[in-house]
Amino acid sequence: MAYLGEDIKKLGFGLMRLPQKDGVIDIEQTKQMVDLFMEAGFTYFDTAWAYAGSEDAIRQALVERYPRESYQLATKNAAWINCKTKEEAQAQFETSLKQTNAGYFDFYLLHNLGESRTKYFDDFDMWSWVMKKKEKGLIRHVGFSFHSTPEELEEILNAHPEMEFVQLQINYADWENPAIQSKRCYEVARKHGKPVVIMEPVKGGMLATPPESVTKILKDAEPDSSAASWAIRFAANLEGIITVLSGMSSVEQMKDNLSYMKDFKGLSESEKATLDAAQEELNRIPLIPCTTCNYCAKVCPMHIGISGSFTAMNYLTLYNDKERAVGQENWLVGGHGLKRADECIKCGKCEEVCPQHIKIRENLEHVTEKLLK
Repeated sequence: MAYLGEDIKKLGFGLMRLPQKDGVIDIEQTKQMVDLFMEAGFTYFDTAWAYAGSEDAIRQALVERYPRESYQLATKNAAWINCKTKEEAQAQFETSLKQTNAGYFDFYLLHNLGESRTKYFDDFDMWSWVMKKKEKGLIRHVGFSFHSTPEELEEILNAHPEMEFVQLQINYADWENPAIQSKRCYEVARKHGKPVVIMEPVKGGMLATPPESVTKILKDAEPDSSAASWAIRFAANLEGIITVLSGMSSVEQMKDNLSYMKDFKGLSESEKATLDAAQEELNRIPLIPCTTCNYCAKVCPMHIGISGSFTAMNYLTLYNDKERAVGQENWLVGGHGLKRADECIKCGKCEEVCPQHIKIRENLEHVTEKLLK
């Protein structure tokens, strides 16, 4: 069965983490990366209004240097960022057109739906507005990116069957992760017949440097292959994929990605077995078994970001990267207006309702000790 994007090669250039020089995007290195990418036959570029400097950079590195029909450009609308009216939300589109000078967008996404963010797109009637842009030829394909539960994804796709594709966070670490539920979200999208753009295949770079025990499994199987290559190949092997976005930050990363994706034909049975072993090893690492059901949040008198604190703590356990774990805690807790772990009054109401029987108070103490001091 044919599907949207079947003629697009399965590596996309994610433009959120472009190389920096003196604190700004390095346009010359970005041009080199664009040239290597295009020369290898890849054509999908993914930016966003919310990625500071990215749309302007891709105008200089791509749009002004290549024929418009030779590539696909995707950008996104984040109506939930400082928008008080639908006019402010819709103005992001005109800003994106001006910054990229692309004339039109091949793929336009409503950005980061899920949780409280979806309401902005509903309240501002962004769904019908974006379809009107498509009718005018300013957008070729309309979809949305999503970070939440498969149940909420089901609701959105039932309400908006006109959406042509979905962008999802998928990687082998999150595939069976009850907090992220990558596999179930993917299955919901496929059930609705929506092709998928994959984001975060290397989990923000974390699967480029996985725990040592996981790295050993991958290196024993293919000594010359990077850990990142395994993560991207896992994602690219799924059916119904438009492309797999890799947020590359250097010429070296670009060359590495192209080396194994230029002629990618799918995973062999032995490669699948290696990834299964890597997943099993990740699963053996002792994590807080939080599923982010947030029953605890409904009864916490202090409004503490319990699940966000536990997600950040699990990042620290998995990757021993305190800086990134603290960043996760800042976003998932502070960024959502919730109180931090060190404000817990130890009333125990959370533990009475936790389906996973987690020792929440004890684990919040660990968060305080490891991430907040």
